[in-house]
Amino acid sequence: MNRIVRRYTLLIIAVYAGIISFAQTEDAILKKHFSLLRENIPDARKLIIIDSVKKILSEYAVSDSVFRHLFSDLRFLGQITPPDSLVKLLSWNLVLADGDNRYYCFIINRSDKKSSPSCLLLEGEYREEPPEKDKVYSAENWYGSLYYDLRPFDSGGRKYYILLGLDYGNSLVTRKIIEILYFDEKGAPRFGADCLSDGRSLSKRALFEYSSSAVMSLKFESDSLIVFDHLSPFSPDLKDNYQFYGPDFSFDAYFLRNGIWYFKPDVDIRNRKK
Repeated sequence: MNRIVRRYTLLIIAVYAGIISFAQTEDAILKKHFSLLRENIPDARKLIIIDSVKKILSEYAVSDSVFRHLFSDLRFLGQITPPDSLVKLLSWNLVLADGDNRYYCFIINRSDKKSSPSCLLLEGEYREEPPEKDKVYSAENWYGSLYYDLRPFDSGGRKYYILLGLDYGNSLVTRKIIEILYFDEKGAPRFGADCLSDGRSLSKRALFEYSSSAVMSLKFESDSLIVFDHLSPFSPDLKDNYQFYGPDFSFDAYFLRNGIWYFKPDVDIRNRKK
């Protein structure tokens, strides 16, 4: 009996060691791939590398360990999971020779506990026109963004996730976005829901455009509060010319109340909790 237990224990150790070794190998390969994508190499070669990245991550996204494992030391791969651990987003971008960006995002969803997690790869690219504030986007027409944080919330009896994203845009204009993600009856992701209020009307997302030479802060202060830099033109005559917009040292916010995120201008970040 002891011999059987010992063999079983050794088998478990061997399997666990194999999983760790496999994960470490993936880490090393992905780290090398993402490093190469930042080098001055032809776009054709970058696209071959992207295919390899997609293959590795597609296998990882359907693995049993996807919600437990975090790739270490992968600076250019976004890996975000909300506190409820029901969704995971893996996103990254590719900068082409002309300066435009392509975006990739795996969405792994296990909100339906009766079935296995679903996995979908989204692909988007830089567009001259920004995402529309009152349009619902799907996997087929996703605009492309690097999502770097998210929080769950409920509204009208439905589960939503509010996302913070970044679009490097072009050499002149960068965009940040507050997005609403939900899953329809078939489990397909949808981007955009009337959960953001400016006090007069509801919109499906909030969009910020500013100079690529500037840095804008957009972050969660809590699960129910988003604080961000207020953007202004560098001079009054440059109004609506977003390549000349940047932070003006004041701050605005969105706060969650009864399933709606309400805009609040000119918040005092020295006294956030009041």
